Amino acid sequence: MSDSTTAKRPRSPSPNGDDAGSPPPGPPPPGTDGEEDDFGPMPELPEAGGGGNGGAGGGARKKRKVLPHEQLYLAHLPSADRYYKSFMHRDVVNFVTATKTDYLITTSGDGHLKLWKKMEQGIEFRKHYRAHMGPITGVSASADGALYATVGDDGGAKVFDVVNFDMINMLKLGYTPGAVCWVHGRGKAQSLLAISEKDTNTIRIYDGRGDSTPLHTLSSVHSKPVHLMSYSDRFDLVISSDTSGMVEYWRPSEPWDKPDDVPGLWEFKSSTDLYEFRKSKAPPTSLTLSPDSTHFVAFSIADRAIRVFNLLTGKLTRKYDESLEAISEMQQAGTAVYQLDDMEFGRRLALESEIAKSDAAVSTMNAVFDESGNFVIYPTLLGIKVVNIVTNKVARVLGKDETIRFLNVSLYQGAPAKKGLTTIAMAASANPLLQEKEARDPTLFCTAYKRQRFYLFSRTESDSENKAADRDVFNEKPTREEQTIAAAPVRAVRALGTQAILHTTKGDIHLRLFPEYAPKAVENFVGHAKSGYYEGIIFHRVIRKFMLQTGDPLGDGTGGESIWGHEFEDEFTPELKHDRPYTLSMANAGPKTNGSQFFITTVPTPWLDNRHTIFGRAVSGLDVVHDIEELRVDKNDKPLDPIKITSVSVE
Repeated sequence: MSDSTTAKRPRSPSPNGDDAGSPPPGPPPPGTDGEEDDFGPMPELPEAGGGGNGGAGGGARKKRKVLPHEQLYLAHLPSADRYYKSFMHRDVVNFVTATKTDYLITTSGDGHLKLWKKMEQGIEFRKHYRAHMGPITGVSASADGALYATVGDDGGAKVFDVVNFDMINMLKLGYTPGAVCWVHGRGKAQSLLAISEKDTNTIRIYDGRGDSTPLHTLSSVHSKPVHLMSYSDRFDLVISSDTSGMVEYWRPSEPWDKPDDVPGLWEFKSSTDLYEFRKSKAPPTSLTLSPDSTHFVAFSIADRAIRVFNLLTGKLTRKYDESLEAISEMQQAGTAVYQLDDMEFGRRLALESEIAKSDAAVSTMNAVFDESGNFVIYPTLLGIKVVNIVTNKVARVLGKDETIRFLNVSLYQGAPAKKGLTTIAMAASANPLLQEKEARDPTLFCTAYKRQRFYLFSRTESDSENKAADRDVFNEKPTREEQTIAAAPVRAVRALGTQAILHTTKGDIHLRLFPEYAPKAVENFVGHAKSGYYEGIIFHRVIRKFMLQTGDPLGDGTGGESIWGHEFEDEFTPELKHDRPYTLSMANAGPKTNGSQFFITTVPTPWLDNRHTIFGRAVSGLDVVHDIEELRVDKNDKPLDPIKITSVSVE
């Protein structure tokens, strides 16, 4: 949290430095819950002249593409705006994988793995393993969903029997692994596991049920380290990408080259668009095949583009621009259907810059297809987009009102209660028991940045939408620190202090503190006040008709820490709201990121409720607040003649 891109600000300027304008003195413009075609950066074709419907006339209007039965497809996808359940790991969850065997597997940064069974509604815990001594860096489920493999920085690979939720093999690799992928088809006698070496171009093929000796070692497929692999069961074909952005096709058998017996497969690479990543200097960070293996989708963090390719021709069929520049332009122009208020948009932009610098976070970001192959689903700054790649429209956006940033997603669309085959006569009958058995519960499983939870989106909202604790399941024992906090007696209000005076070069501002509602925020503020931490600090951000911000020893909104030396959690209560001016709140860069910075509002700011901890209010010296509010500022809202805090006294 030391660089400018992760500044803790209630509001941040746009990336190009222009003032994005103060947020309105009321709630942000309401979004629409129906049509969201213009939500976020609009999809664009890779070539301006591609994909026409015939009509060569200069004034001929191109026929709009339509996806038959689109509403039927959408009815089998999650549709709730908010997640309805979340479950815990002891560390940050990095991968979620839904298998064809109706299981969910989740992994975390501390090397732990959990298996969950998909039930008729929701999931049920099955088993927990300490798979690796360090972070799990790669995962793969076999084509039939029966096997699951993980690799980690500890130089090992683990193999799991999913249906029997058992660890069946441990491989000692002797090197740091990169990508991992099952490369055998359904029903094959031998289970082949491909693992690349992180620092070289070598790929090794192992017997997933055998020993640690590789069956084959490949060093001619790529010239750079391979970091992505995906296997097509339909064509017995592997697509892999290396760190330079080169994409290769190869068959996992002798002679380990591009197969020549796949009908319609490109013959010369020069006739494809597979050099797109190399040309754009944007190596893919994820690569996922569609269920029927006709297409694959890739995400690149370098240019934040989602690219959809035709597998057989290698041609780029869709490209979606999710760059921060494009999103910022739409936000400033007000052209998106769902418009974020400036403060929240600035917070999300700062978080995106922070994520881009985290290799652990970037390596998990992905995009997936639905079972029909007509929709691509991927997380963005604005929420999880469901894009119709036939009509080139955003069909819906999930989680757009959540304050967390989703990263890794996996879609489940099966019928958990279904057992065995269904005959034509059974399907044609009006048997209510059979219909209930065929009922689906489409669920999107997601991880989030710096969160020790994974989240479930379905077609139903949480039963108690206003009670976040009811949808956030505490399935892990609290840590010793959490137990200490919970067991600690409530501190006496008098010990923390209930009043404070900000002595500034413009005059005194008298504050009333609320230790009974925000004890940690008040303790942090009082601790800094008594230690002299705030002495000499300026009001570095002043926005007329909004707020004045201070508390950063660096004076630019990027510094400061709590009295404990680390960020601390939010303290929200329905008793306190930003429903009046002169509210004293903690500045942050997202949930649970409070440090030393705080701000005083000058108007009602209801959009800040449940986003910033209120720990006091200004009760006197309000003329000083408005004098500071009227200061002339530069394009970054920093006063040209800054006002300093000379000291803070607490009573």
